[in-house]
Amino acid sequence: MSPMNTTRAYGWAARAFHWTVAVLILAALGLGLYADNLPRGDESALQAIFAAFSIHKTAGVAVLIIASARILWTLSQIRPRPLHPERRLETLLAETVHWALWIGMIIMPLSGWLLHSAAPGGFSRILWPFGQRLPLVPEDAALAEGFARFHEAGWWVLAALIALHVAGALKHVLIDRDHTLARMAGNPDRLPDPPEHHMSPGLQHLLAACAAVAIWGGVAALTGQGEAETRPEPAATAAQPAAASGWAVQQGTLDIQVKQGGNDVAGQFGQWQAAIDYAPETQTGRVEVTIDIASLTLGSVTGTATGPDFLNAGAHPTASFKAEILPPATDGQPHLARGTLTIAGKSIQADLPFDLVLEGETAKAKGKMQVDRRDFGIGAGYADESTVGFAVAISFDLTATLQK
Repeated sequence: MSPMNTTRAYGWAARAFHWTVAVLILAALGLGLYADNLPRGDESALQAIFAAFSIHKTAGVAVLIIASARILWTLSQIRPRPLHPERRLETLLAETVHWALWIGMIIMPLSGWLLHSAAPGGFSRILWPFGQRLPLVPEDAALAEGFARFHEAGWWVLAALIALHVAGALKHVLIDRDHTLARMAGNPDRLPDPPEHHMSPGLQHLLAACAAVAIWGGVAALTGQGEAETRPEPAATAAQPAAASGWAVQQGTLDIQVKQGGNDVAGQFGQWQAAIDYAPETQTGRVEVTIDIASLTLGSVTGTATGPDFLNAGAHPTASFKAEILPPATDGQPHLARGTLTIAGKSIQADLPFDLVLEGETAKAKGKMQVDRRDFGIGAGYADESTVGFAVAISFDLTATLQK
């Protein structure tokens, strides 16, 4: 059998590409569903989720590479002529599904890799010795969310396309009883010559390609619109000023960083309030911070982090830090907020050193402290650091103005 296509059948190269990509796509889809539905529980359960997603991502990257090679090969080859060219609508529909599948073979694993690259912090790794992140893709939670929305919606589109493709093949075997499937699986030397086209192949390919692009463009538009409708305005995702208490936060971020499977994972709380009293003359004051636990985003493990095994947002929807602001020990040293940190219903004494810059009636402050999750009973089922580290870094950066 020749590697080249003919007007009667596909060569062995196209067949090898077809069946290899088909198996990998089905494996990637199955692994993604399997990983999404694994139980969230103890350390061994989390390790199983990481492993499943790693294999899913690796299969996706393999699809991207092999499908790209397949498309290049396909574009260099002639295509077997339709067996029923008089059925113009059916032929155009089949061609549209083919084009949409080719686009899906590229855009779905690529969107997954973009999600993998943009997700802040650690992740289930791609099982290969090359780089994990695509170049020029910043780590950004909002960007990762957009890629995730497209990737999740695109799964349904790809599954529907595969179902249409399989249904079409079965129709040709069971109803038409023709040689369509044999072109990709049978002996090409036994196949008859197909009839001549009644429609320009170039026009047919163009119409089908445009329809396929429209399908995936619609997915991108709908998921982008959904993201815009559900994403809060920037001011709403930063600190929400509490009632006037000396200084009111105008903007700021509250971040955490943990170790997941040996990788750093960065997260952020989208909703929090800070009531601040501070006297520049004495460099003393008081601060009270209230944090909405459910507003946390932490890469691909957000649901697990806010779930019952960790922060347990359902039972303990808020965390707090109530502290006295102490002056620097010496000039050039940071201030210190010393008080009580309460997370998941448990409290400890904590010190938060921070730098403060005053510019008239505007104050800029940033600081960082580290706590041990075990002090709060968080992740009690994860007794060692191989899956989730003990240390949790908490940092903030804010700008506040004096209230009169």
